[in-house]
Amino acid sequence: MDFDKIDKRIRDRRKEWMFPLGILFIIMATIILIRNLILISTELGPEFFVDNFFNSEITNEKFVVVMYAIGLVLVYFGRRKRQDKFL
Repeated sequence: MDFDKIDKRIRDRRKEWMFPLGILFIIMATIILIRNLILISTELGPEFFVDNFFNSEITNEKFVVVMYAIGLVLVYFGRRKRQDKFL
């Protein structure tokens, strides 16, 4: 049996999981950001919402920025072509 050919067929058919996971991270971050914008700006004003980006506490707004960064990294590596070093 030629295991190199079998391994190449398995790798070619394997679905990329990083791209859809990156899109999911970006969608979830957008939902959190819109939810916080609507809830906080209606009760406390948009100044409080913007202040959450720049204060020293860990807030949902900073978490959203990290989620966007993780999502973009996953999308980048999910769309990048795989280089076969062994074949």
